[in-house]
Amino acid sequence: MDSCVVIPARLASTRLPRKMLLADTGLPLVLHTYEAARGAKKPSSVIVATDSEEILSVVQSAGGQAVMTSPDCVSGTDRVAEVARQRPEFDLFVNLQGDEPELDPAAIDRVVAMLEEDSTAAMATLATPIHNPARVADPANVKVVFDDAGRALYFSRSPIPYLRDPLENVAAENPTQRFQHVGLYAYQRDFLLRLADLPPSPLEQAEKLEQLRVLEAGETIRVGQIANAAPGIDTADDYAAFVQRCHAARAAA
Repeated sequence: MDSCVVIPARLASTRLPRKMLLADTGLPLVLHTYEAARGAKKPSSVIVATDSEEILSVVQSAGGQAVMTSPDCVSGTDRVAEVARQRPEFDLFVNLQGDEPELDPAAIDRVVAMLEEDSTAAMATLATPIHNPARVADPANVKVVFDDAGRALYFSRSPIPYLRDPLENVAAENPTQRFQHVGLYAYQRDFLLRLADLPPSPLEQAEKLEQLRVLEAGETIRVGQIANAAPGIDTADDYAAFVQRCHAARAAA
């Protein structure tokens, strides 16, 4: 099965203006993410999907693939679906957000492999164990629960599963582990095109989590476990820390 990574990258970010084009490392952020995606072995193509002529020019000037998508796209998923309509030669599409410059390329190969191995699953994504209790309570950190076969049961901003007897759980031989959702997705092409046409579902609207639309439609999302998740870039502090890590890595090289 042939797969493609699509990086949705819009210019009008709110919390960190012009985030995709910040270049304090010497390279625009979107190109860091592009290079990370190119490290994956399974996908045969990486494409930036943008609503900005500036981002398009930056990627193409660096020798990368980029396409303009409609300014009316509501979400990154809509941008990925727009690319999928134009590229029928690909069976699987990976949605990698443009603010994930330190993503391990093996994570991309992992979600692609899950769909290659299970053609009944509409989507695949990842989760990592939560070790910090503060992250359990933080609604910005999305939690996921899944069954023994790795099929998602629910995603929530609330602490799930809820531990009714926390002290008893801590004392148990195998205490319950909570998992944070990692926002990397792979889609079967046909399902991706259908997903873009499905209306927002009640649970999705309640939690503001698009993946709940998939579960409410009765589809399967496979969840793979990884040990750690790379930090995304949402705020100025996040970006400053990323720049510092880049400079430190160069100094150590």
